[in-house]
Amino acid sequence: MMQGWSEFYLGQVGASAALGGLVFVGLSINLAKIMASPHLPDRAMVALVLLLSVLLVASLALAPGQRPSAFGAEALGVGLAAWAGVSWLHARTMRKVEPEFRAAAITGVLLGQACAILLWAGGAQLMAGMVAGAYVLGTGVLLIYVLVFIHAWVLLVEINR
Repeated sequence: MMQGWSEFYLGQVGASAALGGLVFVGLSINLAKIMASPHLPDRAMVALVLLLSVLLVASLALAPGQRPSAFGAEALGVGLAAWAGVSWLHARTMRKVEPEFRAAAITGVLLGQACAILLWAGGAQLMAGMVAGAYVLGTGVLLIYVLVFIHAWVLLVEINR
């Protein structure tokens, strides 16, 4: 792992697991309302896919003795898998979302795509030996938290308004 990044990724392992728990709490508290919506189950799944991708990338980053290019290849793989999953979920969401929620759904799609793209792009840059990839990857991780907080808010609070 690149020098100075282990503390960052150690924090991300705990943060992604804690936020995953928060999303599951929101799901369990409001499960009937979420399942009654045509698009909220996919929204919850996007949050979980992105958090799992952070957990995986952060865990892989902590593997001892790993070259940055090897970690970049792993992050690229996780990022591409997350991107494929989120893209599929976003396509389903846009087909099913009610007209009054379409603008919010489009914003969510754009943010979700940006998150996943930053993960695989950062991984690709690290794999190619570009140190800037670490910062691209870190930006993707932090943007995922912003998006997941928005999804968690909707699943916990907005759904009850």
